[in-house]
Amino acid sequence: MGLRCSKISLCFWPSHLKSNIRESSYLENGGKDDEYLPSFREYSLSQLRAATSRFAADNIVSEHGEKAPNVVYRGKLEDEGRWIAVKRFNKSAWPDARQFTEEARLVGQLRSERLANLIGCCCEDDERLLVAEFMPNETLSKHLFHWEAQPMKWAMRLRVALYLAKALEYCCSKGRALYHDLNAYRVLFDEEGDPRLSCFGLMKNSRDGKSYSTNLAFTPPEYLRTGRVTPESVVYSFGTLLLDLLSGKHIPPSHALDLIHGKNFLMLMDSCLEGHFSNDEGTELVRLASRCLQYEPRDRPHARSLVTALTSLQKETEVPSHVLMGIPYGTASEMGTLSLTPLGQACSRVDLTAIHEILDKVGYRGDEGVANELSFQLWTSQIQEALNARKHGDSAFRARDFTTAIDCYTSFINSGAMVSPTVFARRCLCHLMNGMAQEALGDAMQAQVASPDWPTPYYLQAAALSGLGMDSDAQETLKDGTTLEAKKNRK
Repeated sequence: MGLRCSKISLCFWPSHLKSNIRESSYLENGGKDDEYLPSFREYSLSQLRAATSRFAADNIVSEHGEKAPNVVYRGKLEDEGRWIAVKRFNKSAWPDARQFTEEARLVGQLRSERLANLIGCCCEDDERLLVAEFMPNETLSKHLFHWEAQPMKWAMRLRVALYLAKALEYCCSKGRALYHDLNAYRVLFDEEGDPRLSCFGLMKNSRDGKSYSTNLAFTPPEYLRTGRVTPESVVYSFGTLLLDLLSGKHIPPSHALDLIHGKNFLMLMDSCLEGHFSNDEGTELVRLASRCLQYEPRDRPHARSLVTALTSLQKETEVPSHVLMGIPYGTASEMGTLSLTPLGQACSRVDLTAIHEILDKVGYRGDEGVANELSFQLWTSQIQEALNARKHGDSAFRARDFTTAIDCYTSFINSGAMVSPTVFARRCLCHLMNGMAQEALGDAMQAQVASPDWPTPYYLQAAALSGLGMDSDAQETLKDGTTLEAKKNRK
């Protein structure tokens, strides 16, 4: 997402900013001589408000895997010409302003091309804000679990594992071995397609909730016992990411270990990778994952040994990441410049009243292009009954009698006489109005099947997913709808 501006050559910086750039900002672990980041600084609240259009809802991004009230926004600093990611905390997460600023400064001292580096913070009034490099090419979760054109290649998965291990090794070498809730949303891709670890997980002592997600199946066992994050806990989470890369799915470690112990490790492998890796390579990556997931923390490897093991597995090392990923290089990413439509905005905040008003206003435009071949015989019987049911459903929908609308639209759908994406979309909203998010999701998916080029079903799926508590998936679906809408508008 966004413009590919997260790394800027020194020679392209405005002259009045060059004086603010220190040589100590040199990017370690492979950084080039002309690649610098500005010194860590404190931004004013007015600067960050301007950069994010006053924290506009359509600037909320999901690539950092955060949930309200700790939201991440995309923004652009006009005076610097750089895109940024701004994490906005609830004050209760950091009640002590001095502690927040000091902790941010410590994390801001880190500089590595394996990290999405922290470049600033803001602590004014009740606001607690972190400012990081913006990564324009989505998250590992997106590319691994929600891919569109092609699954992630084996060579790229190995590269992700290595670069992530290098990021953890670098952090350990700088005394920042603790990382909170390491998962596929914390791995971001820069403009070159290289994976980077989000710096936000390096902040410690915050009170923004638990250090791990509520899914206990993926939580290190010692954290369940003590509630404390240790360097060994981070290695355990790294093991779960190796499972993600192996399988293309989010597999609970206990299930994966059962398969490994039963020597059924090939059942862990992503079927999309068949024929693209050797048994030795697969076995070695499974072995590394198994070591990371050991119950006793002392039995897990250190980050340095992970780097050594993963280095020997690398393939196609001469091929740039953006080529392996199928990402255009050196151009602006579409999603960073797109804004949600009114329907997209309404679905993003699950504003059912606004959704109803929009669906009612657009009528049956979503049915354009859907073929319905009708014979005269059908028209005289089945079709007329179906159209009557739809007409009554529309009247009830307009009158906000959503239970009656569901019954009428169901009669129309069950008749099988015609296919109407709009009816599925309207019944979807009726289900949402009645608190039936699962049924609503099914209707939105049916609308998408009936009319694949219509963005509305994607937006409605996002609203239904939010109702099911699947916020990250909802954000991905919103972006899919926005991308589709942009493509249609360019035609």
